[in-house]
Amino acid sequence: MFDKHRPTQRPTPFIATNRPDEHLQEQTQEIVYNYLLEIVRAWSPEDVLQEFRGLFIDCNNVKNLEAFESLKQLVEANEESGFCHTVKRSCYILFNNWEANRQHKFIPKLVQLFQEPSIREKSLSPHLQRVRAWLQIFTEGTDYQDLQVFTAKYEEGEFEEVEAAKWSDRYTAYLLVPQYSNPDNPTEQREVARAISQRLKDRFKFDLAIYITRAQMVRYDNQQHPNPTIFGDEVLRIIKTILARRGSLSYENLANVFLRQTENQRYRDFKRSLQKYLLFSWSDKDLAQILRQRLSERLDLLCVEKHNDPVDESLRLRTCNRAIDALISENGTEPSSIFIWMLSCGNPLALVAILLKLVLISRHSRIHLETRIAQLIRYYEHLPEEECQWVIHFFELFKIAFAIHAENVEYSLVEVGDASEAVEKASDRYRVFARLKYQELSVDISEEIDDSDEFTQLLS
Repeated sequence: MFDKHRPTQRPTPFIATNRPDEHLQEQTQEIVYNYLLEIVRAWSPEDVLQEFRGLFIDCNNVKNLEAFESLKQLVEANEESGFCHTVKRSCYILFNNWEANRQHKFIPKLVQLFQEPSIREKSLSPHLQRVRAWLQIFTEGTDYQDLQVFTAKYEEGEFEEVEAAKWSDRYTAYLLVPQYSNPDNPTEQREVARAISQRLKDRFKFDLAIYITRAQMVRYDNQQHPNPTIFGDEVLRIIKTILARRGSLSYENLANVFLRQTENQRYRDFKRSLQKYLLFSWSDKDLAQILRQRLSERLDLLCVEKHNDPVDESLRLRTCNRAIDALISENGTEPSSIFIWMLSCGNPLALVAILLKLVLISRHSRIHLETRIAQLIRYYEHLPEEECQWVIHFFELFKIAFAIHAENVEYSLVEVGDASEAVEKASDRYRVFARLKYQELSVDISEEIDDSDEFTQLLS
């Protein structure tokens, strides 16, 4: 019942086993979960941390004997998977409550408990030795790696973007997506992953809108409103490029036209129309032809038994997800050949635009896309930042483009200069205006706006 990878070498069975049935095991786990829920709502976080340590790490000085005895049953029955699952879900129960109560700083403190030196020490107690062996296995697995993702964006007492310990920390919002999109994960894990991921995305949207607005002012203070991207001043030009499609040719309008024109179209014809839509307005016709051919190889054989059926939402979702796989990762582990080819040709923004087009016609494909992005981040994160700048630029462009086209933020590109005036760059005649519907954001920004009238004028 438990989704846990077992190692090749098993811990030595230090004590006799008395394997409980599945129903009894669930009962013992529920005793622990209910106890933690009770104390996290009533006790201080410091006391909860101490009790958690007593239950799972030190195996002593526990205030609730029933919870301790329940865990002891799992250990004595040699139920490693049940014990580790209990540890995992217990962590997310505490995470969820601390997140809801804005007690964020205790999340990394809980994760850090698993790095206690005592876990690596030998014990004369067979019970404690078995627990320590299991905890060592736990900290080397993917479940603990998932826990560590939650610590990347916390600072003492506050929740905010902080200087990343490694480059992949900048994309924690996407690393959390596989956790909340996986139905096999505990409910508490999915809830807290979704909440924090959305908060990080909203935080970035807000910081980007404020930076873009203030950076175009004469008295810009880069300390008070720092650039939230890695591109420096170049981000203004990038955003203007993304916003250059306006009016009837905007990405949103093109998506709406495509959906109207392909409504009830035969599925075979829909796949052909989709490829034309994705590559519409590409200036490099040779590259467009190569990409169309590579996409055709992956889409033409999809659901051939439905080629004569009218396309519906389900078929559109499945096809867009398959296109995302072809463009990002086909096996969920390593980048696809199309991804490597497009980035090697120097087309990261073109790829981002195609992905944006897919999500605009299939909103439910966004979770699938962000899951694939998270898998790519995992694939490259072991590399030093200086060795993978090309793929980091793609991740950053993706983050910016999807923040610009979010539902709760509106960007406009307005010409403020005379076209006849001599200027070094055509883009200098334009300014970017951002309007945030900040009441829809999951991050509380009210305390950061000193003058609401000034804020409204700047962002409207």
